[in-house]
Amino acid sequence: MEINIIKHYKIYFIISGLLVLGSIFSLIFLGLKLGIDFTGGSLLEIEFKNERLSSKAIKEKLGGLNLGEINAAPVGEKAVILRFKDVDEETHQKILNSLGEADFQNIEEKRFESIGPLIGKELKRKSLWAIGLVILMIILYITYVFRKVSRPVASFKYGLAAILALTHDVLIPTGIFSFLGHFKGIEINLLFITALLTILGFSVHDTIVVFDRIRENLKKNIGKNFQETVNLSINQTMARSVNTSLTVLLTLLAVYVFGGESVKYFALALIFGIIFGTYSSIFIASPLLVVWEKWRKKT
Repeated sequence: MEINIIKHYKIYFIISGLLVLGSIFSLIFLGLKLGIDFTGGSLLEIEFKNERLSSKAIKEKLGGLNLGEINAAPVGEKAVILRFKDVDEETHQKILNSLGEADFQNIEEKRFESIGPLIGKELKRKSLWAIGLVILMIILYITYVFRKVSRPVASFKYGLAAILALTHDVLIPTGIFSFLGHFKGIEINLLFITALLTILGFSVHDTIVVFDRIRENLKKNIGKNFQETVNLSINQTMARSVNTSLTVLLTLLAVYVFGGESVKYFALALIFGIIFGTYSSIFIASPLLVVWEKWRKKT
């Protein structure tokens, strides 16, 4: 049974528009809570063997070490993640000694990371360049691949539709993490940038599958008009897209639930990205082509 997806494109655009506007609002007014990968500083994760100290008690014990603002986030039942300014190895050992009391017997160090502010700024700049370069390469690739499909929609519009869908797929998860960062203290790190790049690759692959079917059906003159051809192409590829995404989502849910703290929010970012990426491939990218064709006929 064929579903008339294109018929209700205005509803899909309104839903996506509201989500995108909400994400932009969150990014402008709440911002992103950047981790030490971008701001510089030190991160120490420790687990107490006995009763975990309260955040207040931890800050009191470390008060004389000149660590700047100390952020203590409980993890699990007995662990805690501490964030403070960039410190050397000597200060690192003093922190452990202050919290572990007699020869560190009360604590176990899980990880320690220290990044200088200059390195943090460099990582931020390179992350933005990486995302921008990936988007540019995707535009060039799609424009080249669909160069022979210039009727009824120009080939570059396939690339433009894909980029608008990708912007949608990246912006909404980023907006969600902006919200989570403000209210839950979740930070953005290099793993989040890795997740965004993965989302870009996964989403554009899904979109190209639909576009490629549109190209094949146009060559075979399947469908009474362009709208019917696009709608048929979406129906032919939708089951594959949804099944592939569900398989990946089940794996990511397992990582989110059973994985460690360090990969938990990486998995969560991918979950959001794949959900919205699958949605945009079906309900945003291809309907955009139909809308542009309608506008072309009117002018």
